[in-house]
Amino acid sequence: MSPAKKNRAAKESVTLEFSDNKLLMALAGGHERNFVHVESRLGVRIDTRGNLVSIEGPLDMRDRAASVLRALYARLEGGGDATTADIDSEIRFANEKASAPVGNSFGSAEIRTATSKRTQARSPAQAAYLDLMRTHPLVFGIGPAGTGKTYLAAAFGAHLLHTRQVERLILSRPAIEAGERLGFLPGDMKEKVDPYLRPLYDALFDVLGERTETLMEKGIIEVAPLAFMRGRTLARAFCILDEAQNVTPAQMKMFLTRLGEDSRMVVTGDPSQSDLPGGRADGLNDALRILDGVEGAAIARFSEKDVVRHALVTRIVAAYNKVDAQKHGP
Repeated sequence: MSPAKKNRAAKESVTLEFSDNKLLMALAGGHERNFVHVESRLGVRIDTRGNLVSIEGPLDMRDRAASVLRALYARLEGGGDATTADIDSEIRFANEKASAPVGNSFGSAEIRTATSKRTQARSPAQAAYLDLMRTHPLVFGIGPAGTGKTYLAAAFGAHLLHTRQVERLILSRPAIEAGERLGFLPGDMKEKVDPYLRPLYDALFDVLGERTETLMEKGIIEVAPLAFMRGRTLARAFCILDEAQNVTPAQMKMFLTRLGEDSRMVVTGDPSQSDLPGGRADGLNDALRILDGVEGAAIARFSEKDVVRHALVTRIVAAYNKVDAQKHGP
């Protein structure tokens, strides 16, 4: 292709037509801030005329921008939002799809957690994580903070409750490092352990809202420290073990062997954040090594690029990972 033709191709635009003007206004955002964000992230120019949206820029970038706008419009049609975080998540999907091998699938990005509420994956890694939870009775979600490991596990558990595939949702995590020494804390047992289980409560309330308290009162949802899992067999339940980098090998084996009939488990953790002596996530790392390749078990791995919190969190994780790599050498 001649330079002139290349320049013309670079300046060509693609035009999208959206039938609902109100949704189109929501898609653009106030003062078209959503379009401005897409322009800055993908290096394209977006113009509107009536219900038509034209995108000008390099071929690959304008195709990605078109994919992002179509996906966001579909979210709005389904009653969802088009926030900056939603835009960034769709850009992640578009970028990963563009670089993935032909035919590669990132799985279904959406689950229904209530009659009128849906939870959507915000990265290809999250979509793959959801797919593994759909197809395997035991899934490990491994990666840094902010990648949605615990939140998505809680959301998927709520989805299974909503669709009546399980009867109970059980969430657990080790309290006070790995030893769970609660005796010196003031208050009754609930007051002692609640601060350590708060992240699980937060995830549940965000997904289920006010229904959470009702379901907990009925015993359908149970949030408990890991020590309370001893001696139990958990049937027809979806079980989550959070902060698994802080469990010992014996505790890990104890929890995994609670799996009962028609139950599923998700174990989440970040091996780099262990509070065990020496900072070694022995229980989690041993389980990953021992169960690698075992039928029914799967591992979803997240990296710093999958962080879906504030953009600065991604840069913080990357900076710490760089220092850790320098300490430990090649």
